Amino acid sequence: MDFNDDSIKQILLDGNYISAEDAEKAEALATKRHVDFVHVLLEEEYITKDIIAQAIAESIGVPYFDLEKNAPSRDQVLVIPEEVAKKFRIVVASYSDESVGIATDNPRQAKLDKTLAELFPDREIQVYFSISEDIDTSFNHYQKTLESRLELIIKAGTKVAPEILKAIFADALTFNASDVHLEPRADTFLIRFRVDSVLRDMGALPREQYENVLNLIKIQSGIRLDQHFAAQDGSMQFRLEDADVTIDLRVSIIPTVGGEKIVLRVLNAYVEELLLKELGLSSQHQELLEAAARKPFGMVVVVGPTGSGKTTTLYALLKTLNSPDINITTIEDPVEYKMRGVNQIQVNSETNLTFAKGLRSIARQDPDIILVGEIRDEETAEIAVNAALTGHLLFSTFHANDSATAIPRLLDMNIEPFLLSSTLELVIAQRLVRKICLKCKHSVVMTSASLKKIYPGVEKFFPKEVTLYEGKGCDACGDSGYKGRIAIFEIIPMTTELKAFVLKNPSSQEIWKMARTQGVESLFEDGVEKVKNGTTSIHELLRVSEPPKIEK
Repeated sequence: MDFNDDSIKQILLDGNYISAEDAEKAEALATKRHVDFVHVLLEEEYITKDIIAQAIAESIGVPYFDLEKNAPSRDQVLVIPEEVAKKFRIVVASYSDESVGIATDNPRQAKLDKTLAELFPDREIQVYFSISEDIDTSFNHYQKTLESRLELIIKAGTKVAPEILKAIFADALTFNASDVHLEPRADTFLIRFRVDSVLRDMGALPREQYENVLNLIKIQSGIRLDQHFAAQDGSMQFRLEDADVTIDLRVSIIPTVGGEKIVLRVLNAYVEELLLKELGLSSQHQELLEAAARKPFGMVVVVGPTGSGKTTTLYALLKTLNSPDINITTIEDPVEYKMRGVNQIQVNSETNLTFAKGLRSIARQDPDIILVGEIRDEETAEIAVNAALTGHLLFSTFHANDSATAIPRLLDMNIEPFLLSSTLELVIAQRLVRKICLKCKHSVVMTSASLKKIYPGVEKFFPKEVTLYEGKGCDACGDSGYKGRIAIFEIIPMTTELKAFVLKNPSSQEIWKMARTQGVESLFEDGVEKVKNGTTSIHELLRVSEPPKIEK
């Protein structure tokens, strides 16, 4: 049962879920931004995903079942044979001695009723409608462990290295891994995925298979085969035919005592589904960001360590600005996202295309908005500031621990205070925290004393007794208690007072004191709100942040 934009629009209109006026506005925005109609509905908050699903379910006369919030266990899914489940796209949503609930994204398909009657002859059957992506997620339970599948590949002895890589990358996509680590040891090589900021062991294979895998990666990424004692970087694409997807990978190889270690960064494809409101921004923070983005010129800088989501934030912002009447150009190393309608330039050391030289060229390309992947040196910083000063809106990132530190760091790059004061509009610091798994989430009552034991001083940010949340660990989250990530933010808007203060070449402590007087909250305080509302746990927040040293 195929529900496209047109059919979903009609269902929503017929059910009075949206007005004809809102539908018309959403269609216009979808055309302007080169995205789907449904995507705009969600992004602009005309409607929620659950309501769309409920509307579809109502239109075909079956109840809706939310498989994301009520994820079935592995044992529950395996009640139905894999071949049958994937043929009819069915998942056991509920199960008892008397009845069974079946979730599917196609309740009206031929032979479904007959098949279910054969599978469950002695039970009352209730068919539900569920979202396709949630059905696919449930199918992951049929997957054998990566290590066991790799052992079968080795035993078969056919195209071993390519099949090993295929299995590894397929699982990397399934687990939404940001990085794949292949680490040689004396007798084995370890496979580890970074999932939701944390490394996870996925298995080990005999060492004798490693050289073939290593050489295949080197060949596909354009890295020298005969060099074993120097760090090498490259990039590659890998086609997963079964999933009908091609993944882009950044390759890093370094020599270690045990051999050459490989780290593959999984780069994101197109970003049509990237929503600004899903990043974790509070309404106040989102307003600040959108206000800065509406300015005709100026500079917005995002800081944080590697892997803190800086580029993701900027691209989510770019997506809201992307339209045919605006010239957006980026220069990055590497290009982590692909965005339709945006001119994206890859830094290339071999051709001497650096950030600085590329930025100079971009300025002559009549851009409206420029994104510089990272400010790494004085030359790039100077050109970026001058570009922002001469009528361009410029977004960029660099490494700094917090938003207040960013300003002295830029001044240390020999940017004149009056130039920085004239161009800088917003400084954003961010970190990523893991979200509590919805399936195994449970409440915990904490007192000031128990919070103090976790981290002295943290208790002052909570009432004397407060209900917080944690994840127990389950099949859905790989027993981690967490699934997915969200950002915490610290945003300093460059007010008139702060712009004047920058002229005095202040320290980060002085900037932070003034920012506090203007109501700026720290990373930790933004995280506290996400702890209180049950998005993340206090332990996870303390993993990436700490209470501010300067209080309100």
